[in-house]
This record gives sequence, structure tokens and C-alpha cells, in this order.
Amino acid sequence: MTPTAPLSTTTTAASTTRPGPGWTLALLALWLLLTTGLRPLLLPDEGRYAEVAREMLHGDGLVPTLLGLPFFHKPPLMYWLDIAGMQLLGVHAFAARVAPALGAWLMGAALFLDLRRRVGPREALIALGVMATTPFFFIGGQYANHDMLVAGLITVAILCGQRAVDDPARTDLRWLLAAWGAMALGVLAKGLIGVVLPVLVVGPWLLAQRRWRQCLGLMHPLAVGLFLLIAAPWFVAMQLRYPGFFDYFFMEQHFRRFAQVGFNNAQPAWFYVAVLPLLTLPWSVWLPAAWRTPPQGLQRGLVLWWLVAITGFFSMPTSKLVGYVLPALPPLCMLLGLAVARGSAWRQVLPAAAVLCVGLVAALAWQAPHSHRDLGDALARQHQPQDRVVFVDGAFFDVPFYAGLTRPPIVLSNWNDPNLPRTDNWRKELFDAGRFDPPAAARQLWRTDQAGALLCTPGTVWFIADLAWKPVPALSGLAEVYKGNNGVLWRAVVDTPPPGCP
Repeated sequence: MTPTAPLSTTTTAASTTRPGPGWTLALLALWLLLTTGLRPLLLPDEGRYAEVAREMLHGDGLVPTLLGLPFFHKPPLMYWLDIAGMQLLGVHAFAARVAPALGAWLMGAALFLDLRRRVGPREALIALGVMATTPFFFIGGQYANHDMLVAGLITVAILCGQRAVDDPARTDLRWLLAAWGAMALGVLAKGLIGVVLPVLVVGPWLLAQRRWRQCLGLMHPLAVGLFLLIAAPWFVAMQLRYPGFFDYFFMEQHFRRFAQVGFNNAQPAWFYVAVLPLLTLPWSVWLPAAWRTPPQGLQRGLVLWWLVAITGFFSMPTSKLVGYVLPALPPLCMLLGLAVARGSAWRQVLPAAAVLCVGLVAALAWQAPHSHRDLGDALARQHQPQDRVVFVDGAFFDVPFYAGLTRPPIVLSNWNDPNLPRTDNWRKELFDAGRFDPPAAARQLWRTDQAGALLCTPGTVWFIADLAWKPVPALSGLAEVYKGNNGVLWRAVVDTPPPGCP
């Protein structure tokens, strides 16, 4: 009989072919950054948030502004990270995606390190491979909005909170402080969900085990104090500077948006249950296997509750966007990854999934849906700093970013529409922003019936408009300069103001 190698020898031999934790996490970062700058900014989200970061870079670094108006839809952590990227790398799409890339890396690193300790290095590596080649994760890690950053911080907070109470007899204060620190950063990333969701996951899980003392211990004064020290100053500063900020940010953007109908992206309650398996293909075909065979060494109760709690929480409001449910991705990838690790099919599926991820990014780069990069580049070649730029009834948020405008554009639209406060679109965003700085709103937000007055000042005026727009009679002197894929650049050179000007 051929002797069998001892288990320890086999394990040691296998581990030598596996990269160590440091190399694994470095490879994850490389994978996430590889195609980050390949495609142009998508609208409206990427163009909007990248432009806010660019304006903060040239502003005071504290107040988010969009087209020169205070923009308080989201807190500033993403913008601060992107500002750092722009200072180091320059103002371009890659730098504007530093924050989501960091959020994705944090999510992957937290999952890998937690599974490595609980179930073993092989299973952790395979589960990380599953997550890294899931299209939802890969695209989310290079999509310039706040969703992936807060999802990564929520993941860190939950897993640090779990680590803090690993021992039922005591709570590890170090890990508890790490959890509360991550929650504070999560609040600075996207608001109250940064603290609500980790508490919603860890708290009921402890209560279900009747661990009352540890549940109360989560509110350790030092931990709560650290949270307030990190999270509170910016919010207090904004309220002192802009009275009404608390009501707008917390009540309107959180509670009213969560509880009321009438916002965009209305979807049925089962929306996330249906789309999550689609967004995690090809790995979601292992879902039945993940459910049938509980993984050893994993806190399955916590993982299942994490998945259910996050999905259920975001299923309650009428308004649903795909990125909202990103915090449910780690528990799903844990279950899928450990199911995949029981066999060897992952060796064939992993390369195919990686090609799928890169292919999706390449398709977006080729199609460039709704992008105005060509208009921004055309404007940058001809625009002078003293020229005025006008957006005609459209959300051309990426144009200032690509053109490098040094003064905010004028936005020409129907700002006196009585239904505007009840809408949920780019006009409402700018209308709300104008409430916090009425003088700036008067300079930047021009009514359609004021169009003729734009030509009453000598100089060059550039107009950015949709493809179908034709100049109104008051702007009859405009010349078409450049026709892009999704808009047209017009120019008026005013030497002598036309009749009717004051």
C-alpha cells in the first residue's frame, strides 16, 4: 500500500503555492484599479459626484458644491477621498473613482481576513475570488458614487463588531472601537445607514442568543465617544453655517425619502430578491448548494441574518436603486464562496467570470452612455476663463469636469415651475441647493424667459444643449460649434448687446 502523506504535510505544501495575505490584498487592489480609468463618467451619478469633488478641490474643502451651489444630498467622505486622488493623480475619471475602489477593497479585505481566521486560507482565497469576479462588486468598485464606500465600511463595522463579541464572556474593546470607528466613517460616507445597518445586523443576532450583557456592552462610552468625535463635527459645522441643514439632510434625505412615495426608481418589494442572483452571476448558480450544506466554522446565523436584514431593509421603501443593496454582497459571497470551495469547478469559472467583468467595463467604455466627455473636451479647447457657459435645461454635470471650468455655469430652465419642489430629478437637486445660498442661486439658475438677457453683456457665451434643442428667437444669433454624441455646443460672440437689453 502506498503511504498517505500526513495532513499537516499536505496542508503545508498547498499553502506554499498560495499567496500570503499581504500579496492577496495587493492583488485585489491591482484587480480593482486595472480598468478604473478606462471608461468615461456615467450620468447622472458619476458626473455629479465627480464634479462636486472637483469643485471642493478648488473650494474650501468643507462644503460640497454642485455648479457653485451647496449640495447636501450626501456627506463629504467620498469627496475628500477623491480630492486626495485628484491632488496626487490629477483631475480625471480614475481619480474620481478612488473612493469606491477603496470601499470595494475594504469589503474584500474584511471578508478575506475574517474567513481566513474562521474557516481557513484556501476557502478564504476562493471566496475572495468569487467576490472579486462578481460583476456587481467589480462594477460597483469603480462606479463614482457613495454606495460602495459605505458598503465597505458597513462590512468592516459588522465583522469588527462580531470579532469584539467572539468570546461570550467578554467584549474586546479594541475591536469594538474599530467597529464604531468604521460606523462613524460610514455616516460620513452616506449618512445614518452607516450606523443603522451594522447595529441592525449585530444587535438582533446577539439578542437571539440571549447575550443581553454583550448587547448592552456595544454602547461602551469610549466607543460611542469615538463615534461622535469622528462623525459629528462636520454635521455640526454645516448646521451652524447653513441653518436648516439638519432638517434637509436628516429629515428629508433620510426619513422622508425612506418613508414616502413620489421619488424616482419606484420598484416592487421583491426587486432585490430578483436582481441579486442576476448581479452575482455566474456564481449565484451555487446558491442551492450554499443553502443545503452549512459551512463549518462560519457564524451561519449571523451571515444569514446579515443577508436577510440588509435586503429586507432596502426592500421597504418604494424608491430602490441597485447600489443600495451592496452591503448584502459580503454575506452572499461568503455563502457562495464556501459552497464553491467544496469542489473544483471554480478553476474554470473564475477566469470566465473575470473576463465577463472586464468585458462589461469595455462595453461601457465603448458605448459611453449619456457621456458628454466629447463636449467637455471641445469646450476645453476653445473656452477662455472669462467666457460664460450656459447649460440649457439639462444635467451636463460632467462638462465642467472635463472642460476644467474655473467658474460655475449658468443653468437655464423652468425654475418657476410650481411642481418643481415635488419632483425628484436634477432640477430638484439644484433647486434645493439654491435654498442654502439664494444669492448664488440667483446668479446660476436662470429662468427660460430670461434667455435673451444672457446676450446683454459683451463677451463669448457658450451653450450646452441636447441634440434636439434649437435656439429660441431671443438666442437667434447662436452658431453651432460642435455636435457630440449626446449634445451640441453652441457659441454666441456678443460685441454689441441686442435691442431690448437694459
